Amino acid sequence: MNMSTAERKIGPVVSAAHLAAGAMPALSEIEFAMTVMNHSFERWMVRCMAAAGVPGLQPVAVHLLHAVNHRNREKTLAELCMMFSIEDVHVVSYAIKKLAALGLVKTGRRGKEKTVKATAAGIAACERYHEVREALLIASTRRLGLEEDALSNIAAVMRAISGQYDQAARSATSL
Repeated sequence: MNMSTAERKIGPVVSAAHLAAGAMPALSEIEFAMTVMNHSFERWMVRCMAAAGVPGLQPVAVHLLHAVNHRNREKTLAELCMMFSIEDVHVVSYAIKKLAALGLVKTGRRGKEKTVKATAAGIAACERYHEVREALLIASTRRLGLEEDALSNIAAVMRAISGQYDQAARSATSL
């Protein structure tokens, strides 16, 4: 029997067939999707922030600016590292220095801990980013017809799976 290309099963869509050949090929699909989505998301963040008037930031700096602006309260470096699961505090420190040099955040101290708070310029940059995001990303994403609850459920599953990766990383460290 001669099957057409459309009739043949192609999946799963992965970047490493040798990993998908294991007991859970769907996890390899998730890994590939997360990798592609992460790169697309980081490219978007950098370009959106540039369109908002702040070019030249790395993705981690954009994340941190939004986090520092979140709920209009100062954050410690430890809180920021925990929030984004960043092990290397130097990565956060470097990004904060760049944001401070641009006048988007100001640093301070709470006891021995370094703190960071958004400046008026940082808040304005986040507001412009929000406007660009609403116009370019939200409007087009809505046309996909995705339900808000479905997206929230996907995010919850992604957070749960991230816990599995964290636990597996701890176990791998002990080998």
